[in-house]
Amino acid sequence: MADKFMQLLLTPAVQRAEEKYFGKHQVVNNASETDALTSDEADFIASRDSFYMATISETGWPYVQHRGGPLGFVKVLGPNLIGFADFKGNRQLISTGNLDRTDRVALFMMDYPSRTRLKLLGHARVLDAREHPELVDQLAPRPLRGRVERLFLIQVISYDWNCPQYITPRFTAAEIERYVAPLKARITELETQLAAREGEQIGAVEESLRLD
Repeated sequence: MADKFMQLLLTPAVQRAEEKYFGKHQVVNNASETDALTSDEADFIASRDSFYMATISETGWPYVQHRGGPLGFVKVLGPNLIGFADFKGNRQLISTGNLDRTDRVALFMMDYPSRTRLKLLGHARVLDAREHPELVDQLAPRPLRGRVERLFLIQVISYDWNCPQYITPRFTAAEIERYVAPLKARITELETQLAAREGEQIGAVEESLRLD
């Protein structure tokens, strides 16, 4: 866990709640202004095909939205900078509107098969894709560039890895196909061997009948 993450979230109200339920509260001192992403976080982010993003409305309500794209659609652009292309969707623009008033975001990235989760806090900017074609080229694969409407750049302040407790493993169709591929290959191999053995047995019986 990076220190800045908990320093930001351990508010007085949170500390009072910890005192009530646990008899003590956590304290984080001397945290850096930001925590740079290491290769572990960068590799994890680059291998995601979806995540959840929370923003805050101007009326104070939190809003959580699922974001998805091709594997690796979230790009690590620097030690504290990530970005992704926003494709055509339901045209509600709730996250975009929220970020126009309050730029704070929380991201939740999941690896269900490995029961791993990464949380990030940061400040987000939304750019009009029509005004930044060079960034579209950097953030979106060529077949999808025509569907990009906005670009999100997030200055990461800090992050936290969660424990695997209570995460139920879930698998995509592609992951299941990858896992069962060796089993299918083995079944095909055994079926071929069985067919050859049955062919040999039938041939032996036929030869025996001819000799009789």
